[in-house]
Amino acid sequence: MLNTSPCQMEAPIFTGDSGFLHDVIDGLEQPQKTLSPKYFYDTAGSHYFDEICQLPEYYPYRTEVQLLPKIAPELNAITPEGTSIIEFGAGALTKIRLLLAGLSGIETFIPIDIAGEYLHQQCQHLKADYPHLRMQPVTGDFCCPLDIPHTNDQPVLGFFPGSTIGNFSPIQARSFLQNARTTLGAGSYFLVGVDTKKPAEILHNAYNDAEGVTAKFNLNILARINRELAGSFDIDKFEHYAFYNVSEGCIEMHIISRENQRVLIAGREFYFHKAESIHTECSYKYTPPEFIALAQSAGWQTQTVWMADDDAFSIHLLKAEDDYLMGLL
Repeated sequence: MLNTSPCQMEAPIFTGDSGFLHDVIDGLEQPQKTLSPKYFYDTAGSHYFDEICQLPEYYPYRTEVQLLPKIAPELNAITPEGTSIIEFGAGALTKIRLLLAGLSGIETFIPIDIAGEYLHQQCQHLKADYPHLRMQPVTGDFCCPLDIPHTNDQPVLGFFPGSTIGNFSPIQARSFLQNARTTLGAGSYFLVGVDTKKPAEILHNAYNDAEGVTAKFNLNILARINRELAGSFDIDKFEHYAFYNVSEGCIEMHIISRENQRVLIAGREFYFHKAESIHTECSYKYTPPEFIALAQSAGWQTQTVWMADDDAFSIHLLKAEDDYLMGLL
């Protein structure tokens, strides 16, 4: 029997984001329940992710942070005075500092993030250190078309660090890269962090840390639904689960129901069987040749690939092919 106790409570009143609500209801109505990882990043989720980046198990952050200052001098040669940097999924703005410290020609910084309040807080901190940098934060979902306030005449460098590209399936990643190609424009450059394939134990530990911070980050999406969508999730009745799917080349992250139960969301009722999962994230890993081929299929020519020690992480510098759009006509 399903636990019916949540349904005996008076349903809370929904006053939240209708787009968020639509995506949650649509995802939880699928045979394999899903929630989009873009909804991890409210203010609480962003703080949890900052904690994850400091964990010893979470190598992607550490290796990329060590690599970025080393490549900045090479990037400086292709970023003339007046260059704009557009960062997709900017978060805490930690990594852009590593580029700004080594690039002399940057005039404008346009960070894009779905967590608007958190983004503006971080921009204030960055502005204090770079008072002459023109800063134009954009709150929005970078997976969708956005009105980017940059001048078409300015040189443009896109920046997409953190292996976030891996959160898309390969088909979705190609679509994102095509959209970014259109947004950034012909002749633009795009710097993309890409996690590499490696032993399953290393990958498993990165998403199942000993302190349980990743679990809190994953489960926070349920707490967010409770806060913003009048949800009734009992967080203690769910648990974090992540594993490396070798055949797909990706980490899968899930939230598992500990028991039979039902939950209300904005007055809608959802049933969960014991051990049923909500799929919250995939993180695809690519060898350099795999990602080079993917980028080329989306209109980008690879200029340079930098590898971290032990090939633990890669950073790809792409350039928009001038004739790509013509080939689509």
